[in-house]
Amino acid sequence: MEHQKILILDFGGQYKDLIARRVRELNVYSEIAPGNLSAEKIRAKNPIGIILTGGPHSVYELDAPQPDPQLFKLGIPILGICYGAQLMCLSNGGEVVKSDRAEYGVHDLTVTADSVLFSGTPPQQRVLMSHADQITRLPKSFQTTASTAICQNACIENPEAALYGVQFHPETDLTEHGTTILRNFIFSVCHAKGDYSISNFLREQIQAIRDQVGDGKVILGLSGGVDSAVLAALLAEAIPNQVRCIFVDHGLMRKNERQEIEQAFSTKSLTLDCVDASDRFLEKLAGVTDPEQKRKIIGAEFISVFREQAARFGDAQFLAQGTIYPDIIESGTKSAVKIKSHHNVGGLPKDLGFIGLVEPLRSLFKDEVRALGIELGLPEALVRRQPFPGPGLAVRVIGEITREKLDILREADAIFRYELEAANIKSSQYFAVLTNLRSVGVMGDGRTYDYTLALRAVNTGDFMTATYTPIPHETLRNISQRITGEVKGINRVVYDITDKPPATIEWE
Repeated sequence: MEHQKILILDFGGQYKDLIARRVRELNVYSEIAPGNLSAEKIRAKNPIGIILTGGPHSVYELDAPQPDPQLFKLGIPILGICYGAQLMCLSNGGEVVKSDRAEYGVHDLTVTADSVLFSGTPPQQRVLMSHADQITRLPKSFQTTASTAICQNACIENPEAALYGVQFHPETDLTEHGTTILRNFIFSVCHAKGDYSISNFLREQIQAIRDQVGDGKVILGLSGGVDSAVLAALLAEAIPNQVRCIFVDHGLMRKNERQEIEQAFSTKSLTLDCVDASDRFLEKLAGVTDPEQKRKIIGAEFISVFREQAARFGDAQFLAQGTIYPDIIESGTKSAVKIKSHHNVGGLPKDLGFIGLVEPLRSLFKDEVRALGIELGLPEALVRRQPFPGPGLAVRVIGEITREKLDILREADAIFRYELEAANIKSSQYFAVLTNLRSVGVMGDGRTYDYTLALRAVNTGDFMTATYTPIPHETLRNISQRITGEVKGINRVVYDITDKPPATIEWE
């Protein structure tokens, strides 16, 4: 795609993908690259602006990540965030030292001078700080434009050179005017046109798929998740009747998910093969309680089943994968530090006999994938469905996996999700967990010794942090009564009120 581009140079900050998403939400294309990318390669990418991310290091450390020394001489507008602002200062002759007082969390910022960055924002505003170092001497031709009680040089700039630095994080929801600040940099400093949209992406990718595949055949492992579902719909639109989708039912799906997938794609111009492999998966998982081992077993068995099915269709020349941008970032590339491996990142499997890999979603974030699904006419319920872990309910059943426990969780989880939606409770993600804890209860005149079910619902803007959703007690009581009354095997329901951190969103 040939769009105006904001280049994000990564110095190890946890918010790099969030910065990229925020830029795209402003209808400007963004790309993440390593912080030490050479000035020559930066120039070749032809960005209209550059954003330097935060990072865990101190800029004055000997082994601290550093940019190409020529970066600030390219004449391209640059916004440095936190560590990036300190790099800008140090690289241009200023001074950064360890502060006597660290500054973490939300603080009051006072705008002390006119700045294009703060146009349309009040002189007093709340911002998210996360640093233990301070800019103590400004580079030549720089000025301070905002301060906090702890940080004198919270914002610095050299407008003649189009260099701007902010000690806080405008990309996060906790900075109340962060979007406006980013917009001011992108449109008023970088002069963006806002030429990036999902509609344009769809048109461009349809043509790109046709150019790559021609009249060849494509095979896709349709997991039931949003990414593979949107990819299937995109392929059906671009190359109708040239796509075969294999849906492996491992018995770890939520209630009615297989039927929903079959219905959603019944009118699409593709072939859908559903394979019931639940017995195989349950046999492999028998007696396994460790969540990491569960993941490895499920991943390996899925690949095994897919290989067997793919071998039945020897006319497919291309393999399609629902790889998205965060998969690439997290798996580690030349432009990112590895966080965790993803099964669909790493190239084309050599022993499957395909001549090409089709990955049209690899530049998109999850919210963009959902928007693309709506553009392609997929059902809202499928596109907006709750995030679901790759191992499915196997990591929401604590302890050993059995068919009975899966059936119990499926029914309870369906009731919880239905009641939460019926009560119009706004929550980013919500699900049930079948714990391995059993306790004494009483139903009618009889004693029970059944499982405890945990309910989890969180609100989050980026899934990096989350707060528990405050569900009214009346709604929780109704959910508990329905589950204990309708689902055999559960006699106690609890609600998880732990934020992330210290907890994660999923239990395993």
